[in-house]
Amino acid sequence: MPDRRPAWAEGLDDLRAAATTEPGRLRVIGAVLALLVVVFGATTAWQVTERAAAADDVVEHSQPLTAVAAGIYRSLADADTAAAVGFLMGGEDSAAIRERYDRDIATAGELLVKASRNGRGPDGAAAQISRLSRQLPRYTGLVETARAHNRQGLPLGGAYLRYANERMRTELLPAARALYDTETDRLAADYASAEAWPWLALASGVLALGALGWAQRRHYRHTNRVFNRGLLAATAASVAMLLWLVMGHAVARGGLTESDEHGVRSLRVLHEARIDALQARGDENLTLVARGAVLTEDQQDFYEAGFRKGMKDLAGAGDHGAAAATGRLGAALALADDEAGRGPVREALTYVRQWQVRHAEARTADEKGDYDRALEQVTGADGSTGESFDRVVAGLRKALEHEQAQFRSAADDGREAFGGLPVGAGALAALAAVGAVLGIGRRLAEYR
Repeated sequence: MPDRRPAWAEGLDDLRAAATTEPGRLRVIGAVLALLVVVFGATTAWQVTERAAAADDVVEHSQPLTAVAAGIYRSLADADTAAAVGFLMGGEDSAAIRERYDRDIATAGELLVKASRNGRGPDGAAAQISRLSRQLPRYTGLVETARAHNRQGLPLGGAYLRYANERMRTELLPAARALYDTETDRLAADYASAEAWPWLALASGVLALGALGWAQRRHYRHTNRVFNRGLLAATAASVAMLLWLVMGHAVARGGLTESDEHGVRSLRVLHEARIDALQARGDENLTLVARGAVLTEDQQDFYEAGFRKGMKDLAGAGDHGAAAATGRLGAALALADDEAGRGPVREALTYVRQWQVRHAEARTADEKGDYDRALEQVTGADGSTGESFDRVVAGLRKALEHEQAQFRSAADDGREAFGGLPVGAGALAALAAVGAVLGIGRRLAEYR
């Protein structure tokens, strides 16, 4: 007795036999058409859902975490600046500065907790957060020791403050910068995922429409009838789905691109400008604390060289005129797309130039041996470099708030374009599949 053939082989033979008749061919065509439109709907829903999730990550996770990382860096740099100012002022006059220092340290700690809680997955960010959490108490301990010695009039306080600043420069700020870079890279990756074209869905849509077109042409050649209502409905649903996919993704991509070009990029430059200003202010204060005790390799005052570099990074070479295109403020002006964004940056630049003039006067006084006058010109309430610095920071804060609002508005518009598309794709795919089956079913009815 011969071996029985496998069931799948017999089923394949039956399918081949059925396909030799017109009803059989129609059943195969109907099944293929229904499958193609269902695949089109499924791939559209899948890929759009992925892009919508990436867009949500941009708005709800990546960009906020980038801002948190920038806030950590900014709080640490400002705390270091406040520690130096408070050391210079001493006594009761430093109470407000001490409060500012304490607030910066508390803010840095809160933001570290927030970054740790909202982080996604083990990566470089976790390592940097751990490093910051270890180093921050050591830094604050050194600052407190410097203050204790300073209150007793011991010169050792200045050495402890310089050591604290060195730890800030070599440990805390590099870790904060690495955290910021990690979150910035994650933001860029989420943007790339959200903006990527859904090529698989587009290809499956073109294939489904091609098959529907071929089926209707075949229908016309066999029956001389122009329209098959079922196939026509399936084609209309598929065209609507494809157009919705293309237009919805184009609108979403446009909104996300705008949020990146006129929001995220401006925010990045403004954050870095604010950090440059903070570091320059810290170097300016430490110039008076160190009194020339720390030198560069070419025997220049280390902190004065740091101040000049900070000013160059902030506004370009020179101490007057417009910001250079290579400076942070020049880049921020170029990226701002309206006067509401450019105005605060111009204001910050005006006070940067004022700051540079006042700093030069303070340096001249210090070099002539008039330390008290130099101290007043740096830390005084009126006409000091501290006053100019505060106004620079205020202008940059205003610009940051404006660009943050610009980012949120454009990003929300972009991600809203994805709304309803996955569900709509499923509904249209089901409609198209039903239309295809009914259209072929009507032709089959003619053979009964």
